[in-house]
Amino acid sequence: MRKKKTKKEVVMVRRVAARWVSHMAMPEYRFRVLLGGREIRNLPNLLRSFRDAKIAMAGIPPIRDLGIQENGDHLEVWSRQREHLLALSNLFEKRGYETTGIW
Repeated sequence: MRKKKTKKEVVMVRRVAARWVSHMAMPEYRFRVLLGGREIRNLPNLLRSFRDAKIAMAGIPPIRDLGIQENGDHLEVWSRQREHLLALSNLFEKRGYETTGIW
């Protein structure tokens, strides 16, 4: 039968877990494309095709870990690659969309 963990063992396990999480965690950057009254029917599919390397966008390197979420009045996009996401945000702004900036 296994004995109960002491308080010292629990603290040590938490420290090991915290070190592992901080070592494995990577920063993630996000921005929102504010849509207003614009039609977005194909925009999420276009971004998914870009992520899956089915299409290319001029001046933007491929973003393999691109996340896309549709939310009524805005589209949220995220990735770990800040520079590539910044280029994508600039492309949206050139096309007349408002963005929240990368956070």
